[in-house]
Amino acid sequence: MRTITIDMVSDVVCPWCIVGYKHLQQAIDSLAQENITVDVKFHPSELNPAMTEEGQNLREHVMEKYGITEQQSGANRQRLVEAGKAIGFEFNLADDATMQNTFKAHQLIHYAEEAGLALAMKMRLFEAYFSEGKNINNLDVLVQEGGIVGLDKLGITEALESERYADIVRQKESAWMQRGIQSVPTFVIGNQGVAGAQEPATLAAFIKDAANSANA
Repeated sequence: MRTITIDMVSDVVCPWCIVGYKHLQQAIDSLAQENITVDVKFHPSELNPAMTEEGQNLREHVMEKYGITEQQSGANRQRLVEAGKAIGFEFNLADDATMQNTFKAHQLIHYAEEAGLALAMKMRLFEAYFSEGKNINNLDVLVQEGGIVGLDKLGITEALESERYADIVRQKESAWMQRGIQSVPTFVIGNQGVAGAQEPATLAAFIKDAANSANA
């Protein structure tokens, strides 16, 4: 059995990150007969590290950031909805949806990682934000969502209020940026960085190449 570690650099308000992760899971499933074990590790990145605590209307933010029209924004939103349907994920992007600061969310994911619940926490936050329209920069919301996946609510409150993991999250973000990763999602498979929500077949090919190189 060959074991490959995949480092996924992503943000929980990045829609293509959840699409990319679902594609990765499909790629892994397609390799069931290849004698390859895949270990996925999550790493933090913030799409908008300077985002205010109250956030910004999502549509306005996207139009300003990428210099696109309202019509183009609407077309992109529909494209996401269709991509979500293809992977069994609901993008419920209401007109009043907000782009949110995710620094607290990344600290919560790190807290969850120590309990072996990073994947569950990451997936719950994707659903809370994109499907349920929750404010994942709100402490009470984060405590509730962490409780859903089995984390201790008092422990979450203490960790986030004290910012116990703030420095380590910043250090991780900086480390990946120094490695040249400027966009999310990015998958580091073996020694190869693969950016974007690539198709499952593409990701599977990279995984096989990494496994073959490791076994050479």
